[in-house]
Amino acid sequence: MDHMGVRVGRGNSESLLNEALQRIISTLANKNDEIQNFIDTLNHTLKGVQENSSNILSELDEEFDSLYSILDEVKESMINCIKQEQARKSQELQSQISQCNNALENSEELLEFATRSLDIKEPEEFSKAARQIKDRVTMASAFRLSLKPKVSDNMTHLMVDFSQERQMLQTLKFLPVPKAPEIDPVECLVADNSVTVAWRMLEEDNKIDHFILEHRKTNFDGLPRVKDERCWEIIDNIKGTEYTLSGLKFDSKYMNFRVRACNKAVAGEYSDPVTLETKALNFNLDNSSSHLNLKVEDTCVEWDPTGGKGQESKMKGKENKGSVHVTSLKKHTRSGTPSPKRTSVGSRPPAVRGSRDRFTGESYTVLGDTAIESGQHYWEVKAQKDCKSYSVGVAYKTLGKFDQLGKTNTSWCIHVNNWLQNTFAAKHNNKVKALDVTVPEKIGVFCDFDGGQLSFYDANSKQLLYSFKTKFTQPVLPGFMVWCGGLSLSTGMQVPSAVRTLQKSENGMTGSASSLNNVVTQ
Repeated sequence: MDHMGVRVGRGNSESLLNEALQRIISTLANKNDEIQNFIDTLNHTLKGVQENSSNILSELDEEFDSLYSILDEVKESMINCIKQEQARKSQELQSQISQCNNALENSEELLEFATRSLDIKEPEEFSKAARQIKDRVTMASAFRLSLKPKVSDNMTHLMVDFSQERQMLQTLKFLPVPKAPEIDPVECLVADNSVTVAWRMLEEDNKIDHFILEHRKTNFDGLPRVKDERCWEIIDNIKGTEYTLSGLKFDSKYMNFRVRACNKAVAGEYSDPVTLETKALNFNLDNSSSHLNLKVEDTCVEWDPTGGKGQESKMKGKENKGSVHVTSLKKHTRSGTPSPKRTSVGSRPPAVRGSRDRFTGESYTVLGDTAIESGQHYWEVKAQKDCKSYSVGVAYKTLGKFDQLGKTNTSWCIHVNNWLQNTFAAKHNNKVKALDVTVPEKIGVFCDFDGGQLSFYDANSKQLLYSFKTKFTQPVLPGFMVWCGGLSLSTGMQVPSAVRTLQKSENGMTGSASSLNNVVTQ
């Protein structure tokens, strides 16, 4: 007995040591992943330094080339001005010189004539010559000339003084870069399929012209990862210090954000990135759970009267895409067993085909591929205009292959019938509650698993159509029935604020599962 006690004690000790070792291994693995991610970040940053340095050198060359080009243009313009002034003055002086030469030539000829006239002896001839000389002197151009240059040789009015410009050029320096903003997580809001990001400048800077916001989706909490498959999406020219991204589909668990400030010429450093959680139920239709008469895409289902033929061709296409699908098909028999295990909210394995007779008979049903085990979730459904009959709701995984939504105690739905007579009703456990409201264009489905509530809304107006109050004892799957028509889904949506507000004020529940116990069965 003592030996047995020793063995048990030793076994417990080994178990504790094993658990401690497992924790150490897990911690080391996480730390290694963290360090590797940091190394990737450093290598990415190093590559960025090299690329950005090369880019900024090219930009500097372009700026100086542009400056040289401007100086060359100004120099050429000034040279032309000097040459034009030189040509103008030269022309003026050449014209004066030509006029003076002509006047001098005429004057010299007149002087020679006057000198010869002094030698004339006959009074009459002398008198005649004197009169001619007098007349010629009166008309001589030499006496009408201005003996002052029309222009000077001064060119100083075309001199330049570049001392101020030289001083400016010598003070050229790199532009002051705006400081990095700081994103304020407290002021950021994730709601109604929108994200509002708010930031502030730690130091006032009146030179800031605008901001650039970058965002991307990720499934990793914390700092952005270099190897994350998604690229940053850019929103430029934001004038304020907040921005709202709207109409988002939250098909990832988180979103990274970073922002930087820009002046007229340069962008500053990025803010420290912030990761915001984007809670939403994102699921597709499970092709393996569909009736053979349904054509199923990821978020669309359409009734197909050709039956298995369309599905068979679709199956072949699926099989050709990978061995995973082929293998899974071989392992399943054509029995009425429940569809293959689907995952809970937040994790979904690769698509696996199950038995193709998951639903048979008139149960034209397809289920979602993600189970809801906790929390509050919301999605929307839109029917084709000519759809004859459809149902929208939830069901346990154990829904039988002949079962129709709402006709069992494992499914809840609202049903629209546009064939022969128009009816709109809530269904559960084969009981019906007629709804005296107009069928909306799009139906919003709200499932509060922990609160045991399933509510349906007009997706546009958020008017409450009907609410079930129950206690879910198993995970539920979104469920859909369609006949003669088709449905399209919108998933990856958050619970709208209007729905949350209505839920808080609607604790009494005007319509509930209990009210269906007293209505006539179908």
